[in-house]
Amino acid sequence: MGYMFNYLVPWRQQIPILTGSHKKRARLTFAEGDFAAVYAMSDVHGCYNELVEAHRRIEADAERIPGPKLILLLGDYVDRGPDSSAVLEFLSKPPPPEFQRLALCGNHDAELVKLYRKPTRLLEWLGFAGTETLNSYGIDIEHLLQSAAGNEMIARVIHNMIPERHIQFLESLPILLQMGRVVFVHAGIRPGIDLKRQKDSDLMWIRQPFLDDGPQLPFLVIHGHTPARIPTFGPQRIGIDTAVSATGRLTVLTIKGTRVGLL
Repeated sequence: MGYMFNYLVPWRQQIPILTGSHKKRARLTFAEGDFAAVYAMSDVHGCYNELVEAHRRIEADAERIPGPKLILLLGDYVDRGPDSSAVLEFLSKPPPPEFQRLALCGNHDAELVKLYRKPTRLLEWLGFAGTETLNSYGIDIEHLLQSAAGNEMIARVIHNMIPERHIQFLESLPILLQMGRVVFVHAGIRPGIDLKRQKDSDLMWIRQPFLDDGPQLPFLVIHGHTPARIPTFGPQRIGIDTAVSATGRLTVLTIKGTRVGLL
């Protein structure tokens, strides 16, 4: 699959957005002031109703804000919750009017792509993510395993039931967005390592030493991946994964000019 381009419309110009491919995930840069408001959320984890409600709150909040606005998601759209298929379908469609929307890749999203491309990893994947995602596509994986279906048959079922376009969407997701002095990423960054030298695996999977030490770079990092009941504030970092599949709370962080808040 080749590279895909979308276009965001900021204050004065069009910015081409290179969203990458499954071979190399893109890292994006915007300038401060490109958007009048940024709304960030992370770790939707199959919670479609909460995702739709978050969009409703965002649209209501943005009614009084002139200029371009960005909805930014920090990864992990699948697993744990009941409606991963509906979440991916929702995110594959156009954003609300007067908004642009950008989704970054999380580790659960990358693992689903690996499963789809290499179904022989099924048991390993089930141990990591459970059965909720396959169930959302109408795949009763427990029944298939109990019936002693072979890997080839299970692979056929997975490819027949999960739309290729959902996998292509996940393959196209970039992995990092830098906006001035703010960096958005799924998990965090390796402390003290230049952004250009960060590994995709760290950006999607890291916890320590990032959580305790922060980025040790001149940035504020907004991230998900590590769940907590409320947003967490660490050294030069804000974690916004509030475990929606367990708590029902999908946190939305807002950036309006120099003000950072919670919606």
